[in-house]
Amino acid sequence: MDDEKAGMRQQIRRLNANVAGLEAQLDAMRRSTSWRVSAPLRWLSGRLKGEAALADPVRSKGGYAEWIRLYDTAAPQATGGQRSFSIVVSLAGGRGGFSSDFVASIVGQDHPHWQAIVVGEPEALRDAEAVLAGHPRAAGRFSFAETAQGMKDWTVWLQPGVRLAPCALTHLAIEIAAHPDARVVYADEDALDAEGRRVAPRFKPAWNLDLFLAGALVSGLVALDQRLVDETGGFREEFAKAAGFDLVLRGSSRLSPGQIRRIPRVLSHSPARGAADGLASEAEALAAHFEREGVRARIEETAHGHRIRYALPADLPLVSLIIPTRNALELLRQCIESIVAITTYPNYEILLVDNGSDDPAALAYLEELRGQPGFTVIRDDRPFNYSALNNLAARQARGDVLGLVNNDIEVITPGWLEEMVSLALQPGVGPVGAKLLYPDETVQHAGVLLGVCGVAGHANRSLPAGQGGYMDRASTVQSFSAVTGACMLVRKSLYEQVGGLNEVDLKIAYNDVDFCLRLREAGFRTVWTPHAELFHHESASRGSDMTPEKRQRFDQEQNYMRTRWASLIADDPAYNPNLTLDEEDFGLAWPPRVPWVTGAGR
Repeated sequence: MDDEKAGMRQQIRRLNANVAGLEAQLDAMRRSTSWRVSAPLRWLSGRLKGEAALADPVRSKGGYAEWIRLYDTAAPQATGGQRSFSIVVSLAGGRGGFSSDFVASIVGQDHPHWQAIVVGEPEALRDAEAVLAGHPRAAGRFSFAETAQGMKDWTVWLQPGVRLAPCALTHLAIEIAAHPDARVVYADEDALDAEGRRVAPRFKPAWNLDLFLAGALVSGLVALDQRLVDETGGFREEFAKAAGFDLVLRGSSRLSPGQIRRIPRVLSHSPARGAADGLASEAEALAAHFEREGVRARIEETAHGHRIRYALPADLPLVSLIIPTRNALELLRQCIESIVAITTYPNYEILLVDNGSDDPAALAYLEELRGQPGFTVIRDDRPFNYSALNNLAARQARGDVLGLVNNDIEVITPGWLEEMVSLALQPGVGPVGAKLLYPDETVQHAGVLLGVCGVAGHANRSLPAGQGGYMDRASTVQSFSAVTGACMLVRKSLYEQVGGLNEVDLKIAYNDVDFCLRLREAGFRTVWTPHAELFHHESASRGSDMTPEKRQRFDQEQNYMRTRWASLIADDPAYNPNLTLDEEDFGLAWPPRVPWVTGAGR
């Protein structure tokens, strides 16, 4: 099997080199062929790693129904004051879902200060009135119009069929009272199956621009300050089911991230829907947004939401790929040859930092590369310090963009650099990370989650490469607090702005996480993309970081991180306190780390 798989990967590399321009077709061929060849290995790996459990984030302790029983507690005693809400229900995308249960979830709100405005064509409004006739408590609380008007303090956008938790408006009012500068508030949600049971919870990160643009963040319940609604021109019914998405899209460009708040609680229950539901209208809203903002981008629809392909400039920036290495000839050769043979981005250089190689064959190979155009070999015989090696090469790099690459990386996607560079050049973006796979084609890195498994863990580790993972987060461009330095791109100016990697306190471990967090502190977000895939033969050239002689150094570096970044490790904004810290699979937390739940905490 190993021989077959090695042969297949060799065929993949040859095909990539020959038909790199046909990236989509090639990827499909690679997936389907390798899937058949490696099926027995995957089966055994799945049994050993609990693949079925990885695919089901609500797998343990009785599942989501038990979690609801234990932790879906009543709202706090505080009422949120006199805050008033206008609940806008648009029938523009169809009047299906405007049912008796839908109306009951609105009139059953604990918070008393609300009105509902139903917007749509006359025929749809007449049908809605007939439904309301069966709800005496709705009398005088609902109004009907062809356009939304007469709003109160805050507007709640609600699609027909989405049912509110009884405490939904109360929690909104409490959040707004606690954060007076908030202009947009959204919350967690789940779905209702055919029998009306609550399933498929969507525990969301804090405001995450890239995940929002992919269409995977603000749905279910979203509330907007009425001043923001007025400033942005109100709801545009031409976007039908995406009118709320469009309004948040227009409003978000006016706001700082702190003005968009998330409530980590399930406050709405949506009917089961297809992945493409509303995506077409969202794509139209995105296209209009990019045109307003002067952003050149192409929007593609995938099974996991919107993929945005940002245009590269006519003059492609030089990318300096920095690869520290020591001996490990076969790994290094595999890394270099995969870059050269597969990469379609034409403007890059490779800087190899040789940290004391003494193997004659490795030295001969490095000497051979030294004489090739586009290669620079730097010798550094100091004790291994990953941060210092990269910083040394960064000072000599000629590129406007730096790429940190481990010598145990192997390129899969021909357009990996186009994808990562296009993201790294966007305003507000700092580091950009890639999707890294183990050789058995399970996930090694799909973003870094703080606080998981200690200081930090890799999101969706060991998930089969073809699966979307929780909320499709293994297959969607998004922001994380950090990404791994095993394959990371960043503008050189930003690298220099924060002083590169920390070579004093973090010589080996966590220097990449710390680097991302320092750029976050400076106002730049870290972006991860699944559309740049590479194999990572993890730590193959240096061995385990947990050998006894290295333990003391590792503990020191871990303690540094726990002190320097304590608040983010305790509550990663790219994660959710309802999700576990014990595993990297987005499983449920028992109990969740939210203040209104009895027993909450680490």
